[in-house]
Order: sequence, then C-alpha cells, then structure tokens
Amino acid sequence: MKIKCLIVDDEELAIDIIDDYIKRLEFLEIKGKCKNAIEALNMLNSTKIDLIFLDIQMPGLTGLQLMKNIANPPQVIFTTAYSEFALEGFELEALDYLIKPISFERFIKAVNRYFKLNNFNNLIINEKIEESSNPFIFVKSDKKMLKVFLSTITHIESIRNYVTIYLNDDSQIKTHNTISNIEQKLTEPGFLRIHRSYIVSTDKIESYTTGSVQIGREFIPISRNYRAKVLAFLEGLSI
Repeated sequence: MKIKCLIVDDEELAIDIIDDYIKRLEFLEIKGKCKNAIEALNMLNSTKIDLIFLDIQMPGLTGLQLMKNIANPPQVIFTTAYSEFALEGFELEALDYLIKPISFERFIKAVNRYFKLNNFNNLIINEKIEESSNPFIFVKSDKKMLKVFLSTITHIESIRNYVTIYLNDDSQIKTHNTISNIEQKLTEPGFLRIHRSYIVSTDKIESYTTGSVQIGREFIPISRNYRAKVLAFLEGLSI
C-alpha cells in the first residue's frame, strides 16, 4: 500500500525538492501539489490524503491556519524556513517539523516517523540514505548544465545578477542566478548563509571572528543581519 501525499508550498523550488524526495521512495505516492492553503483545502475535500508536506508561511492562509480549519486532518510534516513556529506546529500534533533547506536524510527520518506511528513494517532502510551520500546539483554556466558535488563547494558569492560558486580545487563556476535560488537547492546540512551575498560550507571554515570567517585565504564578512544566528551556530561548536 502506498502513502498518498500532498505537497503544499508557495515556492516552486521547495515543491520540486519534496517532489524529488517522494519519487525516490517506492512507498510514497504524490496525489497533488498546491501553491497555497486554499488550493490544498479544496483538494483535501475531494481527495483522500494520508500525509501532507506543508509549508507554514504562505500568502493568505498560513499552513498553521489551514490545519486549524480541518476537522479531521491527515498527518502533517511541516516544511518551513522559520524555526520559531516549531512549538505551535507540534501543538497541532504535527508528525515532524523540517527546517529548510531539507536534506534527503532528514526527510527520510520524518517519513519513518509516519511508518512507525502507523505500525508499518516497511521502514526506509539505510541504502535509501546512501543514495544521497554524495549529493550534487546542476548549475547552468556557459550554455550547459554542470554537475557540482556539494562536498566540493567552499563558498558562494552573489554579485548583482550573478552567483559565483567557489570549489575546493580553486576553480569557480559563474551562473546567472540569485543566491536565494541556490540556497534552496542546497538541501544537505553544512551550508550557512552569513551575509546577503555569501553562503559558506561550514566544514571549510578554518577560523572565525565576530565579523568574518576564514576559508583558505579568503576572509568572508558576516553581516549584521546574520551575525546572531551565525555566531550562535559557530559558538555551539566551540570549546
């Protein structure tokens, strides 16, 4: 028996990521993809859904408001960029609460919770996780799509309408894109936005101060808007 899933998110990239993850797992089936809570409400009234992957911050009706307005809702896994809604999400008896960007491994743990709660025997086994052991993205550059393994990225810089991805062999890839779009594609843990123009790979950081991180010979600034979050993360790894 397949688990009937619904994806609800106002961001196309976020929908694509969850869509890809669901398609990798034989026990899950996508029954619909909605870009807002009203679409989702209409679909829930007409289609049997077992599990919802639900964004919280959406225009009009939020994901939390949607759940409060359904009499007998399916089980829900919240997918959001905002950790401050976690408590309210769990008060609504959410199965799990995934913070974007969401890794495949973290996605699997959330789905396994569904299986355990519903007494299914078909827990997703380790080899499913191993498929993502060397994750990559494709980046358009020079009129072709280049495969970039996430483990090779040291940092990412945005200048106007272009993004430069720096690699650990000192090469770089320039693409006409936005850093926010790239950030959405970095679905594995280990990347940290430290500035509106910079994302860094945390395992490539050699040193840091309150104002910058060092990666190789580069000293990359930490902006005021990101400083508290970045320093909280780095200090949590410090002794």
